[in-house]
Amino acid sequence: MSSDVRELVRRMHDFLRSVRLVKQRRADEQPRVPLGAVGILAQIDRLAAGCHARELAMRAQLDPSTVSRAIATLVSHGLVERRPDPSDKRAHVLALTPDGRTALADTYDWYAGVLARALAGWTPDEVAAFNAALHRFTRDIEVALGNNDNLEAAR
Repeated sequence: MSSDVRELVRRMHDFLRSVRLVKQRRADEQPRVPLGAVGILAQIDRLAAGCHARELAMRAQLDPSTVSRAIATLVSHGLVERRPDPSDKRAHVLALTPDGRTALADTYDWYAGVLARALAGWTPDEVAAFNAALHRFTRDIEVALGNNDNLEAAR
């Protein structure tokens, strides 16, 4: 392994530590969305017509039991509701409640504020380059992992 790759491993550890710190601070300052549930809430929001828990687990690349627990938490907080599935009376689709939409928007605003402060000394070109590199990196990691591995351990 080259020294550049070893250094990247160290930077990734630093980055993941920073992500954990940001998530914990967000949970302390914006507790409406429980810790670890922002991603699930965002996935449900992206599927405007609602979705089934199984579909959500596949899209989020998480174990169905993890998604089920997160959904139960989001429902208990009034952020997500289960609606009868019009095509299958035995099933339910998940949808954000109005409070869930507001909480998600507030959460994104909070994250945007943190990033704006962190990147205040960066030029627009540096921010754009970082954004492009991070997008490429995350896509390439999924490809390197075969894009079908359960990525829950990395979350």
